[in-house]
Amino acid sequence: MLEMVVHGITLDPVSQMPIVVLKAKDDDETVLPIWIGIFEADSILRQLQNVEPPRPMTYELMKNVITQMGGVVDKVIINDLRDSTYYAEVHILQGNNRLIIDSRPSDAINIALRFSAPIFVEESVLEKSRVPKPEEDEEKKKLREWLENIKPEDFEKGLG
Repeated sequence: MLEMVVHGITLDPVSQMPIVVLKAKDDDETVLPIWIGIFEADSILRQLQNVEPPRPMTYELMKNVITQMGGVVDKVIINDLRDSTYYAEVHILQGNNRLIIDSRPSDAINIALRFSAPIFVEESVLEKSRVPKPEEDEEKKKLREWLENIKPEDFEKGLG
């Protein structure tokens, strides 16, 4: 498993769908882009920018429920990629119990950010997600080059 950090949110230039970009904590070369929904992207952006909603939104509510039940999110793991769909788990410690909850990666990332919990990606997921270089078509090549050249200031543009 490799620990990743949220590098930012950007928009797919073709589909205009949000992408959460994860980068390896100790390696600038390893990047994992995951296409997510607009609401999940907005929640990640708000958390990254330390914007407190006036009332608890979904992920703040989840944090409050977990905390009130004596739990803490220990980590999240993006653990599988099947048929172009990523899978994740949220690991919650509650006393001596470890609860492992199936999750979409965008939800797991949102929860991890609110608990300052580490985000891990299984090596097999990174392998499956790699864009093959030798025979990639022009569109995939452009996307790979675009993802490799994202700069921090590109994330400040927001979702519009």
